Amino acid sequence: MPIVRSKICGITRVEDALVAAEAGADAIGLVFYAKSPRAVNIQQARVIIAALPPFVTTVGLFVNASRCEINETLDAVSLDVLQFHGDETPADCEGFHRPWYKALRVKAGEDVRVQAARYAGASAILLDTFVAGVPGGTGEAFDWSLIPANLPKPLILAGGLTSQNVRQALAEVRPFAVDVSGGVELSKGVKDAQKVRDFVRSVRSSM
Repeated sequence: MPIVRSKICGITRVEDALVAAEAGADAIGLVFYAKSPRAVNIQQARVIIAALPPFVTTVGLFVNASRCEINETLDAVSLDVLQFHGDETPADCEGFHRPWYKALRVKAGEDVRVQAARYAGASAILLDTFVAGVPGGTGEAFDWSLIPANLPKPLILAGGLTSQNVRQALAEVRPFAVDVSGGVELSKGVKDAQKVRDFVRSVRSSM
């Protein structure tokens, strides 16, 4: 199996970012969405990023944010990649001079391949669980059989992943990367160091 990358999302504390880095995670996610229990402000984000060692990618997650809000964040925070997790159009995601990817929430009856194809400028497509009224972070898995085999972009798999089910996910879906938040937490926004280590170890041992 090719190398699968791992991202620990919803980081709110320096110590959790360092645990993720030490465990071997490829990326951490910082949530710039005030309604999320895992949200960080600009000052928190700057402190977390300053503490990271080299070669850990920092991903900023936005949900239906204005261009002004995103640009103000980018002026203040050194983000490597942008993750759009709301109802953004392709045009909404372009023009920030950063690689970006689009999250799509999967539900039966919708053609994921057609949705993904709209975002031609994306570096990847993230697939998450559909729950009405919630943009993500539900901790619930979706039916992986709904994922088409011919997605036009690299696939990042999210939604209800844990160290217990990620090996099965990798075997069935064969994604480019996996993204976890709730599955490695003590409480929302507070990571469990052992769960983080176990998750990354499970991903690496599956390769």
